[in-house]
Amino acid sequence: IQRRHQKVIEEAPSPFVTPEMRAEMGAQAVALARAVDYHSAGTVEFIVDKDRHFYFLEMNTRLQVEHPVTEMITGLDLVEWMIRIAAGEPLAFDQEQVRIDGWAMETRIYAEDPFRNFLPSIGRLVRYREPAAGPELGVRVDTGVREGAEITMFYDPMIAKLVTWGQNRDEAIGRMTHALDAYYIRGISQNIPFLSAVMENPRFQEGRLSTNFIAEEYPDGFSGAPLTEEKVRTLMLVGAFIDAVERSRETRLPGQVIEPKPVAGRRFVVMLDDERRAETVIMPSEEGARVMLDDARHEIRSGWTPMDPVFSGEIDGHPVTVEIDALTLGWRLSTRGVQRDILVLVPRVAELMAFMPEKTEADSGRQLLCPMPGVVVSIAVGEGDEVKAGQPLAVVEAMKMENILRAERDATVKKIHVAPGESLAVDQVIMEFE
Repeated sequence: IQRRHQKVIEEAPSPFVTPEMRAEMGAQAVALARAVDYHSAGTVEFIVDKDRHFYFLEMNTRLQVEHPVTEMITGLDLVEWMIRIAAGEPLAFDQEQVRIDGWAMETRIYAEDPFRNFLPSIGRLVRYREPAAGPELGVRVDTGVREGAEITMFYDPMIAKLVTWGQNRDEAIGRMTHALDAYYIRGISQNIPFLSAVMENPRFQEGRLSTNFIAEEYPDGFSGAPLTEEKVRTLMLVGAFIDAVERSRETRLPGQVIEPKPVAGRRFVVMLDDERRAETVIMPSEEGARVMLDDARHEIRSGWTPMDPVFSGEIDGHPVTVEIDALTLGWRLSTRGVQRDILVLVPRVAELMAFMPEKTEADSGRQLLCPMPGVVVSIAVGEGDEVKAGQPLAVVEAMKMENILRAERDATVKKIHVAPGESLAVDQVIMEFE
């Protein structure tokens, strides 16, 4: 799956390629290598039509970024063998010994904001925690960054490659879903919510893929994965659980003027984005807690502790992974491509919340703001020009990609604040309109 000719998700084997077709493509690739007397690791690319006819595209005399999916299903270290071949060593196996075992999925973690048309995002990795990985878990992380590293505008936006393996495609997708939820990155925007949404997309799960998958499935851009009732329930239960753990800790702090009330057995109201609310009562258990959400009883098993940015556990026997960010009031929870704010309040406070004034957003319609850090390539208009909605106004380059900024409405350019070659920060004013 690709976006703007840049690969985003890869898998092996292909759900579209038959064994006979794979053997024929392999034979063509070997014939090509022999014709040019090529001796090393290399990649031959073919393009395939809907009728499974394939056509030669190009050969790269190197490994591709997605080589880990091949390594995961064959058990071969392609980098090692590329080096051994270069040193003059013969292969220790033949083609008949290469077997496909299971299924592998790779997602590319990019420094870009999927909610702002995938605009590049730069800055420091304030928090960076990879999911648990290892052969026994079927999870692999290839990266060159660590917490505190800086993502700049001068290089490719890739942060890491997250790879999962399963006995079959469904298992590989399931492991990828949980690994993405456990990949905690803060300080910059990244495309993990989008990747999670694709993993749950019905068409993707059925294997009905094409190079136009993203454009066809998200024609109006990405605004988050669908918020299903199951996800609402998961977010509310996790919110109630972590809030109870935090409140229980407060009851054990010594020297308090007003001693907090115990949490067990008390009634609370869980609010999701001020849109949904449910009453909850929580009782601790040996492995977690029993929670009544409205009239339904649920069992939560988790060893989550305060300050841990990722909740990992089970709800009613099903594995759940949720990312957690503490807010001034409540929590921001993220799972499987959705992100929502959760408040857990005593009933009286929940009633009074209805009288809180709503914050109004400032009007920025009279300005063109830079949506990402970058360098001005060109300005397409001048002061005093009348512009129409959709008309190109400026081009800003970031992470090797040029981004055209267009007018959102008809207007007259009042003042231009920047010139070609200048470096811009996110939300810096490029021009004003009358």
